[in-house]
Amino acid sequence: MLEPAPRYTGYTAYDYLEAGKDYREFTYAQQLGRVPAYQGLELSAEQEERTRRLLAEETVISLHEHVQVFPEDMTDLREHIRRGREPTGYEGLSRSGLTAVFDNGMDGTCCISSDAGWKYQDVLFDLGVRMADLAHQDFVMKAESIKDIEYAAETGRVAHIFALEAATPIENEIDRLDVLYGFGVRQMGIAYSEANLLGGGLKERGDGGLTYLGDRAVERMNKLGIAIDISHSGDRTGLDVIKKSALPVFITHAGSRTVWPTNRMKDDETIKACAERGGVIGIEAAPHTTLSRKHPLHSLESVMDHFTFCVDLVGIDHVSFGPDTLFGDHVGLHDAFAANLSLGQAHGGVEFEKVPYVDGLENPAEGFFNIIGWLVGHGYSDDEIRKVVGGNTLRVLKEVWV
Repeated sequence: MLEPAPRYTGYTAYDYLEAGKDYREFTYAQQLGRVPAYQGLELSAEQEERTRRLLAEETVISLHEHVQVFPEDMTDLREHIRRGREPTGYEGLSRSGLTAVFDNGMDGTCCISSDAGWKYQDVLFDLGVRMADLAHQDFVMKAESIKDIEYAAETGRVAHIFALEAATPIENEIDRLDVLYGFGVRQMGIAYSEANLLGGGLKERGDGGLTYLGDRAVERMNKLGIAIDISHSGDRTGLDVIKKSALPVFITHAGSRTVWPTNRMKDDETIKACAERGGVIGIEAAPHTTLSRKHPLHSLESVMDHFTFCVDLVGIDHVSFGPDTLFGDHVGLHDAFAANLSLGQAHGGVEFEKVPYVDGLENPAEGFFNIIGWLVGHGYSDDEIRKVVGGNTLRVLKEVWV
């Protein structure tokens, strides 16, 4: 376990408010030690020291996480969400070694006013409340630019970058992209698993591709400097976005359909097209996504099977990590919101054995220590590790962000 970052002072989400008076208090999951520590690395003392050095010295960026803490009792989940006050896991982030993290608000489950999620007013409320909390401490900083990431690296902070998994909340209002940019959103998906007015999602029976409204949205995101994500887009829509965008795009959290044949994974054509235009794929680790035939019980090893395949497919300059973890029972979240998250259609078609958590990539506090440790243990050079844990992502952001 890493020591807490020196700048972390013990702040807990919404400390500036009075629990029970200003907001309803819930008992939240442990950010550290909720499940047993991963035992699969088997590093020598020298390799462990090198892992810690790389995590401490390099710019480490997660392309996709959910850094909120969830209730310990997941039967409280819907009531907790309706209160609209998601707590950031500051303690866990202080042990993560992350320089920067793209935090994708739980907008598919942001059910403050509607069980369907994705409502514009709910998303704005969520962003505003989260920003108010960030503003009351000095360790996790709201980040909107390359300079912010560099400042976080220089001062021992964590750069927190707001992102959305889909542009669904804009409906047919292109100017809402400007509003969301103004709120600090710097990365956005086109569609979640469900189709929207911009294009097709990966769960649909048919994918009509990017719409004319989608064309306009891509153009506006390029002009604004919002990085585009096609992780949850359908195959045709994803390829259309890659072609339409004047700038590289991300697949922030996915894996290879060749390694594990579900809709949630990306086919070779899409991964290669993304890379050919300069983009990057971040390897996913949410429960029961990036499984492999070699490691069908979801673990760090399963995830790294997707990593090695993608490196072989498109080269190490186009692969990174978007583990898609959170603080709490991720499997329980999926069980509670299976319909909102379209899990049946996204992950159907292949049988797998369910696990209670992804061993080695359970939450943002442990993820990158174990990823770097795996890379060290498997003979990757410092330069190669530097690329995949942040360098490749930073290269694209320098081109995409205004």
